[in-house]
Amino acid sequence: MKRLRVIFTGILPVLSLSLTGCRSAVVTGGPVDGSRLADGVFRGECKAGPNKAVVEVTIRDQNITQVNLLQSDAWKGHKADAVIPGRIVEKQSTAVDAVSGATNTSNVIMNAVEAALVVSREQAGKDTGK
Repeated sequence: MKRLRVIFTGILPVLSLSLTGCRSAVVTGGPVDGSRLADGVFRGECKAGPNKAVVEVTIRDQNITQVNLLQSDAWKGHKADAVIPGRIVEKQSTAVDAVSGATNTSNVIMNAVEAALVVSREQAGKDTGK
C-alpha cells in the first residue's frame, strides 16, 4: 500500500502539469465587419498548448484579401496550414470550419488572424479619430 501511495504522489503532479500545457484554443473571432478595418498588411499571432501561428493579413477595400502563414508550430495538424487561410478569405470570417484532426491548429490560425484584425481595427480608429 505504501508503494502504491508513492507511485500516485509521484505520478499525479507530473500528469497534471503535462495536461495543463495541452489546452485547446477557443476561437475568439467571427464574421468580419470590413467597415471597421484599415487597409494594409497586419501581423498577428496566437499560441495555445503546443501550437503557435504567426500570420500576415492583407486588408484591401475593407476586405481580407490574403492570409500568409509565416510560422506554424504544431505538434500535429499541419494539414490545417494550407486550408484555414483560404477559408478565412473566402468566408470573410475568423470563425470557419476547422480541419478534422487539426482542430487546435485550425483554431490557433483563426485566432492569429483575429489578432491581426484587432491591429487593423485600432489603426482604423486612429485614422477616423474614433
